[in-house]
Amino acid sequence: MNGAQCIIQTLKKQNIKTIFGYPGGAIMPLYDALYDEDIEHILCRHEQGAAIAAIGYARATGKIGVCIATSGPGATNLITGLADAMVDSIPIIAITGQVSLPLIGTDAFQEIDIIGMSLSCTKHSFLITSSLELSNIINKAFYIALSKRPGPVLIDIPKDIQLSNIDKKDILKNKKYFIISHQKPSIKKIKKANFLIKNSIMPILYVGGGINIGDAVKVLRKFIKKSQIPTVVTLKGIGTIDNENPYYLGMIGMHGNKAANYTVQKCDLLIAIGTRFDDRVTGGNIKKFAPYANIIHLDIDPSEINKICKVNVALLGNLNYLIPLLAKPKNILKWQIYIKKIKKKYSYIYNYHKNRNKIFAPILLKKLSDIKNKNTIITTDVGQHQMWVAQHINFSNPKNFITSSGLGTMGFGLPAAIGAQIAKPNNNVICISGDGSFMMNIQELSTIKRKNLPIKIILLDNKRLGMVRQWQQIFFKKRYSETYLCDNPNFIQLAKSFGISGHSINNVNEINESLQKIFSINKPYILHVSINENDNVWPLVPPGYSNNCMIEKN
Repeated sequence: MNGAQCIIQTLKKQNIKTIFGYPGGAIMPLYDALYDEDIEHILCRHEQGAAIAAIGYARATGKIGVCIATSGPGATNLITGLADAMVDSIPIIAITGQVSLPLIGTDAFQEIDIIGMSLSCTKHSFLITSSLELSNIINKAFYIALSKRPGPVLIDIPKDIQLSNIDKKDILKNKKYFIISHQKPSIKKIKKANFLIKNSIMPILYVGGGINIGDAVKVLRKFIKKSQIPTVVTLKGIGTIDNENPYYLGMIGMHGNKAANYTVQKCDLLIAIGTRFDDRVTGGNIKKFAPYANIIHLDIDPSEINKICKVNVALLGNLNYLIPLLAKPKNILKWQIYIKKIKKKYSYIYNYHKNRNKIFAPILLKKLSDIKNKNTIITTDVGQHQMWVAQHINFSNPKNFITSSGLGTMGFGLPAAIGAQIAKPNNNVICISGDGSFMMNIQELSTIKRKNLPIKIILLDNKRLGMVRQWQQIFFKKRYSETYLCDNPNFIQLAKSFGISGHSINNVNEINESLQKIFSINKPYILHVSINENDNVWPLVPPGYSNNCMIEKN
């Protein structure tokens, strides 16, 4: 076989059935090898789209997503996707073509040092220098991507390596890579953590995306049922907690629920599980975050321990092993009564008469939440619509809410929906986007049409870069610089040019029928929703402030 065929055979042994990519000169041998194989290749219309589709696939399944691109601009176009996967701890493998070995360093056509460029946004990057090491390095890349805290790995493969002939008996013997199931913290640390839990009277569980990444949702829910400790989540933690739990308070942070923010500021013990004390949660001023609380931190990544927040006890290891070691509080009845009261007091109120001319987005999203089935997957782009989705749609599974959390990548929603729909062909997949974000990767409408994917798009259009406009209004004296999108296209006609049908609505009375329609058809469809350009996302914790200092009006 040649090097390219060796790559394909190794991927098949890793049970890879789908690849997202875009061909080009330096990766052409690999595409030639794909021609005769049964691996499904999804032709995205931009390499960034391919990388994000691989993320969507990985997030919907918990498995590794694979994307491929050519050298030079093809490889550099993957960088945003790699960075997104790195920040959100998503396991993907990116394979890039490279100019032939003798040409590296000569400024050859479409040559770029993608290893140097990718070092800050991958767990590891490889440059293959011998065809004999292909199989072993690919297997090692899969191990690195999945082990401990998951993340992206890049493999750069020169064209001559892909074309070189290999005698199968000469292929280096593959090493065996075993992922360690758990580390055991000291008995002393476990006892100290449980002492704090048993003696707390106002504890809070602060849950992040590590629960989903570590496949620990069942274990966490079992502990919550046993302990009855009130719980808040980060953006990436949405879906991990049973929405029917009377002590579940929702999302915390800059646009978090008021009840969640207030209770964290009041608690005497904060149990942080699979989370990293992000500035969008803490306000960026850690001294003002949960100021009265002892802190217990459970995580698999040692670099996160005491990185931002100094904790009283750190339990390092696999969350499926650590969580069952935790005790339950002795008596938190008064705290639980308080939690129920504050949850009721600050629950969202849907004012159906706020906007008479255009639709109030939270109303539409609440109705969508009520109509959708539990297996519906929702992807979002980044901006006001993303925060409204987090606030107003309930999720029973964290794999069903796919959004760019840490990097905040505009253009994420559409290709992520493609990856999710390929991964879960029997699930409803809905991309909720804003008019600004939607234009970032709009070319992927062609991918949707090409594969006839029944993805539904709900486009919230205020003809603004809504979140930037909101900040300009609040923090920059209403100096609206470059946020008016007066030149938006007719999105329905644009979608139609891609062979995708749809319709527009601008009145609250049109919501129910329109939502029913998108669930009743088994083909791609776009629902264009006109919303008021002055609507803002509330509450808002200004940067540097504590979470109980929430702005709630214009």
